[in-house]
Amino acid sequence: MSEAIVELKSAVKEYVNGSLRVTAMRSIDLRIDPGEYAVIMGSSGSGKSTCLNVLGCLDRLTRGTYLLGGENVSDLTDDQLSEIRSKRLGFIFQSYNLIPQLNVLENIEVPLFYQGVSEANARVTAEKLAARMGLSSRLKHKPMELSGGQQQRVAIARSLVCDPILMLADEPTGNLDSKTGNEILELIDELHAEGKTIVMVTHDDEIAHRAQRVVTFRDGNIISNEWKGPPKS
Repeated sequence: MSEAIVELKSAVKEYVNGSLRVTAMRSIDLRIDPGEYAVIMGSSGSGKSTCLNVLGCLDRLTRGTYLLGGENVSDLTDDQLSEIRSKRLGFIFQSYNLIPQLNVLENIEVPLFYQGVSEANARVTAEKLAARMGLSSRLKHKPMELSGGQQQRVAIARSLVCDPILMLADEPTGNLDSKTGNEILELIDELHAEGKTIVMVTHDDEIAHRAQRVVTFRDGNIISNEWKGPPKS
């Protein structure tokens, strides 16, 4: 068996507010192997968003272990987690999270500058990814000059720029109409077909049918972890 990309072992996440303690994840065990496309589902408050935040090194476990690509990231410092996020993870958010003052190319390049990549090399990489996303005619446009679908394409290009071992998507079509949303999902399908490991949070059953694995949360527990096989065309 190959080394897992994601491995949670007895993972617990609690939030404390004064005397109130809320357990968002209850002793979760989860494994995602290289090249898998997994969807996390569940109602509001089920723990699915907390799980995604933990996988994205945006939140820490209260107890338990998180192995990312075989590395124990459970007890890393904030600076170390920031480096993990910039080098090993790619994020696609519902609200795009683009920098409004920067144009398409500059938004895609941002993660590379934090890694010390030269401006010339960053530009070449960004141009290739922009072309891949069908954005070659929009390189100098700023986010507010783009449609929602174009903004999400910029976000996907940015998520790929450092060749992450894990891509995390949080309701990536939530702000898009059905036609544009389907185009974005097809792009994600293509990335998976090329070998990318993808974990997506969604509430949409139709989106879940595209994935290989559907993990369902309820009250902080995984109540179903269903392997569905290859995604449907």
